[in-house]
Amino acid sequence: MKHFLNPKNMGKIKNADGIGKVGNLTCGDVMWLYIKVGKNKSGKEIIKDIKFETFGCVAALATSSAITELAKGQTLDKALKINRAEIVKSLGGLPLIKIHCSVLAADALEEAIYDYLKKNKKEIPLELQKKHEISLKSKESIEHRYHDWTNLEEKIHKKKN
Repeated sequence: MKHFLNPKNMGKIKNADGIGKVGNLTCGDVMWLYIKVGKNKSGKEIIKDIKFETFGCVAALATSSAITELAKGQTLDKALKINRAEIVKSLGGLPLIKIHCSVLAADALEEAIYDYLKKNKKEIPLELQKKHEISLKSKESIEHRYHDWTNLEEKIHKKKN
C-alpha cells in the first residue's frame, strides 16, 4: 500500500534513452517505463533515472513504483536480473491473483533496456532478444484484437504528454 499511496518515480522522462511499453490483455493494465542511462565511476552503464506511467489497479501501480526503486542506479546487466520474485518481496508480498503485475513491471523494464540497446546499436543479449520477441507477439495480439481501443489509448497518451 505504501507504493500505491506514495508512488516513487511516477511520470515521464522527456527524451528518454529507452522506453518500455507493456500491457496485459486479461486485466487491461498498461505500463510505460522510461529510462535515462548514464555511467558510474567505473564507466559501466547504469540506470541514472527511471520513471513510469501506469494505467491499472493498485498492484500495477505498486509494482511499477517498486521496480523503479529496485532498478535506479543499477547497471543494465543487474537491472535485467530483477525478476517478479524480487519485486514481490520488495512490496512485502502480493495476493496470488496480482502476481501478474510484477511480471508486467519486469517486462516493462526489459523492454526499456531493449529499446535503449537497439537505439544505440549496442549488443542485445540473446535472452533479452527472446523476451522482446515474446512481448512483441503479445503486443501485436492485443493491438489486433483491440485495434480501435489501442489507437485511441495511444492518441490520449500522446496528448497528455
